[in-house]
Amino acid sequence: MVRHTPRLAAGLPPDVDVLLDAPDERLAPALVAAGRGDHGPAAKLLATTREAAEWENRDRYTTRLAAFARSRPEWFDAWLDASPHDPDALLVKAELAVVRGWESPARAELLREVSPLLTAAAEADPRDPVPWRIALDHARGTHATHTVFEQLWEEAVRRSSYHYGCHASALQYLSAAWYGSHRECFDFAERAASDALPGSLIQVLPARAAFAYLTSPSHSTEATRSVSMGGGARETGGSVPRERLDAAADLAIDLSREYAAGDPWPAEVRNLLTYVLVRLERWHDALEQLRLIGPYATSFPWDRMADDPLGQFLELRDGVRIEVASMTPLRPPRGPARSDEH
Repeated sequence: MVRHTPRLAAGLPPDVDVLLDAPDERLAPALVAAGRGDHGPAAKLLATTREAAEWENRDRYTTRLAAFARSRPEWFDAWLDASPHDPDALLVKAELAVVRGWESPARAELLREVSPLLTAAAEADPRDPVPWRIALDHARGTHATHTVFEQLWEEAVRRSSYHYGCHASALQYLSAAWYGSHRECFDFAERAASDALPGSLIQVLPARAAFAYLTSPSHSTEATRSVSMGGGARETGGSVPRERLDAAADLAIDLSREYAAGDPWPAEVRNLLTYVLVRLERWHDALEQLRLIGPYATSFPWDRMADDPLGQFLELRDGVRIEVASMTPLRPPRGPARSDEH
């Protein structure tokens, strides 16, 4: 381990260079301007995504802008005052209201009160699937029935059949932790992945189902122990066969390899995949993903395990290297003996 661990750091950026939830080159200027009280760049950014039907980017940027508005609301309040009917401002307003509702002990009651904001966001641009992703999150928090969920899901896929955010939200609703089961969750994920377009992040949905399974209450103790590198979970248990978990991880690995190393776009799914691989004790595969992640750590999934997600990620990197080093022979095995006879 002492000999091999330093060598295994090749391709991994130093700890000081790793960033948590780093914005891309389009979002970063909007956040900087918002921090100065100027909502203009954020409004322009979301308007561009709407006009160009960049629904995946629109969803990501909306989530990040709403998160920023939670702690620095002045710029967003000024945006709403200036343009109260702006479709982009209404979208961020709906996302922000749902996130705040989720944080309250009176979650279901507060979320029901913000339903009109979701309606306003959806009506502001009937083409936009992002309000329906927010509505699916909202449905989970308000204990919506399967019938209501299916109606919302139909509205979402009618607008964008392959929208990753809507699929990820639907998967959570169908998980055993909420209103479905492990089997229902995996069946949904695998069907969606098989229908996905080449390169689509939807192909990671089975790995998300695996994550939901591995972090379910029956596995919570193993999850904490495995991610802290005190020893991997030796049993996957429950009703999902190990082969199905491995197949989900393999599909996500194939997708990850389609993107360049250090690409911020698939960073979250690579972080998620790394967690799954660690739980499955696939250490070499986990190390490969850590190299592909580069400096782009993401809060999810590490904030589900620790209050310091960046610290958790960095600890995990060290732990994976140690595990791989412990499996590496001190010297390469010798080849077959060569005969000198002629």
